[in-house]
Amino acid sequence: MTATRPVPVPDEQSGQFWAAAAEHVLTVACCARCGALSLPPDVVCPHCGSTDPEFAFTQVSGDGAIRSWTIVRQAFLPGFDDDVPFMLVDVELAEQPGLRMIGRLLDGVEADVRIGAAVVADFEDLTPEVAVPAFRLAR
Repeated sequence: MTATRPVPVPDEQSGQFWAAAAEHVLTVACCARCGALSLPPDVVCPHCGSTDPEFAFTQVSGDGAIRSWTIVRQAFLPGFDDDVPFMLVDVELAEQPGLRMIGRLLDGVEADVRIGAAVVADFEDLTPEVAVPAFRLAR
């Protein structure tokens, strides 16, 4: 499989996240100071304000609830022409109130989506080494 879409380029801060995603494991950053989860990690913990949060990526369930969604009907970036239309969902992950992630809903644009609908994390394999987190409606 060869990616036609842009693929993420891991850096020092995101490398652990993308390595886990390649194994189909969803992780988020955990502050070593307060234990709160953040996505994406930043230089300051948004929960306790630590300027030295020593974020470490930790596995999460991938369970969540849809907060909002949109259908993308026009490709604004190269490589997405063959994918439109597709649905993006804003998901609050179950591990912590306010812990949100945006991803593609793999059920398609015809899916019966509602605010509060339960979803589970899944992954899109872009190359043999790169997978991007996405979601499916929970059954």
